[in-house]
Amino acid sequence: MIAAAFILSLAFPGFVTPTGWGWIAFFALIPVFAVIRNTSWKAVWAYGFLFGVAFYCFFNYWLPGFHPGAIYIVTIIKGGEMVLLFLALKLAASAFGRHAYVVQALIWAAYAYLAQSWFAGYPYGTICYALYDYLPLIQIADITGIWGIIIMMVLPQAWAGWYVAGLLRGEDADFLHYLRRSVVFVAVYVLLFALWLGYGLWQLSVQSDRQPDRIWRVATVQHNHDSWEGGYQTYLKNFNNLRRLSLEALREDPDIVVWSETAFVPSVDWHMNYSYEGVGNTIGNEETAELVRRFVAFAEELGRPLVTGNPRGVLADESKPPIDPVTGELNRIDYNTVILFDDGTIKESYAKQHLVPFTEHFPYQKQLPWLYDILVSLDYNWWLQGDEPVVFESGGVHFSTPICYEDTFGDINAEFVHEGADVIVNMTNDRWSGCAEAAFQHACIAAFRSVETRKTMVRSTNSGYTCMILPTGEIVDPVDQFRMTWHIYDVPVYETHDGSHFTFYVEHTDLFAHVSIALSALALAAGLAIVIIRKVRR
Repeated sequence: MIAAAFILSLAFPGFVTPTGWGWIAFFALIPVFAVIRNTSWKAVWAYGFLFGVAFYCFFNYWLPGFHPGAIYIVTIIKGGEMVLLFLALKLAASAFGRHAYVVQALIWAAYAYLAQSWFAGYPYGTICYALYDYLPLIQIADITGIWGIIIMMVLPQAWAGWYVAGLLRGEDADFLHYLRRSVVFVAVYVLLFALWLGYGLWQLSVQSDRQPDRIWRVATVQHNHDSWEGGYQTYLKNFNNLRRLSLEALREDPDIVVWSETAFVPSVDWHMNYSYEGVGNTIGNEETAELVRRFVAFAEELGRPLVTGNPRGVLADESKPPIDPVTGELNRIDYNTVILFDDGTIKESYAKQHLVPFTEHFPYQKQLPWLYDILVSLDYNWWLQGDEPVVFESGGVHFSTPICYEDTFGDINAEFVHEGADVIVNMTNDRWSGCAEAAFQHACIAAFRSVETRKTMVRSTNSGYTCMILPTGEIVDPVDQFRMTWHIYDVPVYETHDGSHFTFYVEHTDLFAHVSIALSALALAAGLAIVIIRKVRR
């Protein structure tokens, strides 16, 4: 299992190869399915846990750069998920024999969806993302999302895994005989693969001929700040760098300037509401209040709309004043927010809807107080959770701004587009990892969001991976990572008129995942009944 986990990790960008060998993902699971068939019920769960822990250790080797505890949290959770997955796959193998591969492929797709849909959902490492650079094979995502791709990747591996398991058991080693017994499956899969590839090639041709409704000139600013540094002097230094780089970019006459997630830390909204308007400058630190004034003055001087990550401070208790007159403590709590600053004010803001579990959000303080106390001791801070898919408008362009790893969730981005976004502008700070491959893994996942929605994405990051992603999923014109610079993107804008140009995926988000879950549940229920009946008859 450890060897199989390592081989699968090589399909993705990582410490062995910075771009990954995606073709490995078509073969890496064969030994996994062989082991599941040959292993006893008493041991299969342990193999699942071992595989999950090992794979995420290899794949997410950079997590200790975020926090030493993060690698333990992720690997244990993923190991636990794999326990359930392996048990379900074992049940399918036991009940349906050599025909189990269809059910197992559906189960894997259902697992991939469920594993990213709960509180600790984490899409990294999903097998289809290894194909980010195989453009003809990812175009089907505008219909099926990533779920159809997962099924097509897992199906032949489950089929081949049954044969390999037979070899290890000393059964018939004649592969041609096994092939003849599976002639219907092989013929159907070859046809589906041809359709899969053909659709992808056709869509690449269609998208290359597609003319944008307009070109939106976007200046992205990459200020390469060490995320672990804080305090007023750091905020001042960052602002000066952001200001200088933005003014340099202004020479190229952009339509809008975009900074990254939490690029400017002092809350503009808080200080404008509670420091500027009659409350005085005693609310919070005077230095940060002055820095906000300088930000506002610069944003007005810029003469262009400015989009930046910036926490939005609100009253924690609306019945109390902003500051306690006795203790001097602030009555404040924050959202992780993007603001559109234009015409001397915050024109619109978006609060992050999918917070990072355990580090930004933990809703189980009452149920799991011991774990909550551990997280607090690790110096994690909580944000309020947004609940609205905001669509910004600037110069006639409608866009939305998924924050950080929100661009790894198909449903969030589909909802933005369904609400009217014609461009996706991802605001990310991956600088905390200190690892180029971590940021690139993130960008590779984001590429699928452009295919699903057929919208261009611009990624504006702290230190990388700043780039543009075309509606085909092609990553173009990336900026060197860990470099302080700015870059202009001429973004093709494809407008959706009255919903007439929504993709099937946007109209029916994650339908194929829901179908996979329903069919898997029915098959597993039937499989359990078959296994029980067999035991009773014995």
